[in-house]
Amino acid sequence: MSAVDTQSNGNGNFRTTEQVDAVVIRFCGDSGDGMQLVGTQFTNVSAVFGNDVSTLPDFPAEIRAPAGTLNGVSGFQLCFSSTDIFTPGDEVDTLVAMNPAALKTNLADLKRGGTLIVNKDAFDKSGLSKAGYATNPLEDDNDSLAGYRVHKVDMTRLTRDSVADLGLSLKEADRCKNFFALGLVYWLYDRDAKATQDWIKSKFAKRPELVQANLSALKAGADLGYSTQAFTVHYKVPPAKLPPGKYRKMTGNEAVAMGLVAAAHVSGKELFYAGYPITPASDILHELSKLKNFGVRTAQVEDEIAAITATVGASFGGAFAVTASSGPGIALKSEGIGLAVITELPLVIVNVQRGGPSTGLPTKTEQADLMMSFFGRNGECPMPIIAAATPGDAFDVSREALRLAVEFMTPVFLLSDGYIANGAEPWKIPDLKNIKPIDFKHIKEANGQDGQYLPYLRNDRLVRPWALPGTKGLEHRVGGLEKSDGTGNVSYDPDNHQHMIETRAKKIAGIANHIPEQPLEGPDSGDLLVISWGGTYGSVRTAVQRAQKDGHKVTLAHIRYLNPFPKNLEEVIKRFDKVLVPELNTGQLRFLLRAMFLCDAKGLNKMKGKPFLVSEVYDAILENLKK
Repeated sequence: MSAVDTQSNGNGNFRTTEQVDAVVIRFCGDSGDGMQLVGTQFTNVSAVFGNDVSTLPDFPAEIRAPAGTLNGVSGFQLCFSSTDIFTPGDEVDTLVAMNPAALKTNLADLKRGGTLIVNKDAFDKSGLSKAGYATNPLEDDNDSLAGYRVHKVDMTRLTRDSVADLGLSLKEADRCKNFFALGLVYWLYDRDAKATQDWIKSKFAKRPELVQANLSALKAGADLGYSTQAFTVHYKVPPAKLPPGKYRKMTGNEAVAMGLVAAAHVSGKELFYAGYPITPASDILHELSKLKNFGVRTAQVEDEIAAITATVGASFGGAFAVTASSGPGIALKSEGIGLAVITELPLVIVNVQRGGPSTGLPTKTEQADLMMSFFGRNGECPMPIIAAATPGDAFDVSREALRLAVEFMTPVFLLSDGYIANGAEPWKIPDLKNIKPIDFKHIKEANGQDGQYLPYLRNDRLVRPWALPGTKGLEHRVGGLEKSDGTGNVSYDPDNHQHMIETRAKKIAGIANHIPEQPLEGPDSGDLLVISWGGTYGSVRTAVQRAQKDGHKVTLAHIRYLNPFPKNLEEVIKRFDKVLVPELNTGQLRFLLRAMFLCDAKGLNKMKGKPFLVSEVYDAILENLKK
């Protein structure tokens, strides 16, 4: 951090502007305080400015907990930087707390010496009681906030003053205080508010008084920062040096939707999506429903069973077919997924993992469905499994999942999680000309002797043909009963059953010959190999890079293809003395690696509904190196 400018604000107060490389901000308040909205606005403005950005929205699990309670706190954390970043940050530099409950649940994450901006007006007797405070932490004789730069701001009063002449009700006026807070933080970090001003004008176009109210509150917040003596420093974060191109902010769910549409569009196929609303996967349905002009058909159906069986039917009908769910929704789909496996029809099942079991932690992230993806169906029922690493990566992974499904005539699991789904990062918009179409072919005529159609006559990859219903001469049986190889006729023959089980398994295992080998980030051999998968990538990569800079012989292998594993994975593992597997579960990937490759992998396991901190992974790396 370095001071670059000191000047007067015209009121006899001097301001110091400091340039910093990266900043972590968290907005927190009641779920009705608009924290997700202002966090998203700050993210958009920073992305447009050219910063690298990583976000972590944190929603309460209850739809609307009682106002002012700990269970109702909603938060939005973002890191914006002038350099490449891969996480939303371990420690918070600036915390904006709209009420006592928000302060109590988030203060522990504010670094010592950090900036704390609180809505002083909310710290009344009722608010303190709901948050469980015996005394007011903002009072001078309370040292609980010692060590922080505390700014006690009368946000509610100042917001009401800024909109007093607009004829709003008290409730409407108070709903503008999130923009007051946003304006203040915009001033603090030298952000241009024009994009937010334009958004307000568009969002509330039918209510001119709300347009003016929110604009006034936004300006009042910035004016407070400029005019008061309390804020003597504000900060600048220069743009990041991102590769040339056109960028937009992208969440993981948006990326999944756009990746699926792009793959279908360049391949000349309709995309069919059936889903049942469930947190945190619902946004995929919402995004796809906006893209019907690209040949997308969406169906919001009555339950998870209807969603998976409709998807199987659409695949049988010749569409690129997809469904998505999370946690208990995937459990409900299991029988329908088994139907897709035995009929060998191509479709993608997106599992946006969340805390479980049962309803569990609906709005929190976890990686606990890996074993269910491998084994969560009756019988021997193998499927390819592929996992996204970041929000932007979900675009590529969704296209790859669809490719594997179509080219190998199989359902495919695409694993995401709550952190990836709701998190965002700058995403470089690709040229559609550079997106390779998926290779598919619908058989047009009989493939057996004497004009007979053999629906399970396989090619050298053990893949059966894909026939469209209504094609003359290609009528055949489908359903959940075991098939006779070749003819597809119902068969209870013991030898045929074993043959079909082994054939389906060999087909999936053979996919390893058609995916990339496992890449490494670091030396090809060394003291420690850190193996990660899914949304842990950012934290693990940053921790490994830190260890490498400290001179340790550490390498990262982040696995995208989980079933089958890349062909060289076993050989890679054997080149390292030790293996560490960080996961947001009890060690499911570690269990599989130990079973398949007989390696003495150690685990770092976290199940708190939150992503890994970089420091947690880094400390585990050092601990394992010492052993």
